[in-house]
Amino acid sequence: MTRPFDLEAEVRDLAARRDIHDAVCRYMRGLDRLDPVLQRSAFHDDAWIDAGTVKGDADGFVEQAQALLATMEGTHHMLGQVRIEVEGDTAQGECYFQAWHDTRDEAGNPRDLFVSGRYVDEYACRNGEWRIVRRALVTDWVTDNPANHAFFAASPELIRAGRRGEDLSETRNWPGREDRP
Repeated sequence: MTRPFDLEAEVRDLAARRDIHDAVCRYMRGLDRLDPVLQRSAFHDDAWIDAGTVKGDADGFVEQAQALLATMEGTHHMLGQVRIEVEGDTAQGECYFQAWHDTRDEAGNPRDLFVSGRYVDEYACRNGEWRIVRRALVTDWVTDNPANHAFFAASPELIRAGRRGEDLSETRNWPGREDRP
């Protein structure tokens, strides 16, 4: 026997998935742009996060993560598939990711550190806001290789990523704008 279609339930489910996905994206963007306020906005106040080398409550975790990432020249976190199961005002999910880190070895030589894995999450909707309440990072693979920045040196006209409010996505300081009306 088929269930009757419930448009209201479908819209609630889609809105929950949208809002959860937005929280996950705020988290990732906060990492790369070194924006602790944005990263923190992905979590409810009682959240617990375990990323292996960095773990704690939401405030402590964000502080530790931001401090660690600030030691790097840059990072790029990319989401893959995101699976979410909504049940009322709670949900659980798994988010695949790949993350590049522009690091240096002990001699100061540039390195490309790639980490790939999954976030296993639990979410809750409180006061109309879906956020993460529990997160564990599962590492699937890591590679650490010497970096080659020759391409960037040969292409100084490229728009490069910025951090702490200096990225084009935040400044909207369009290159070449001075040449146009």
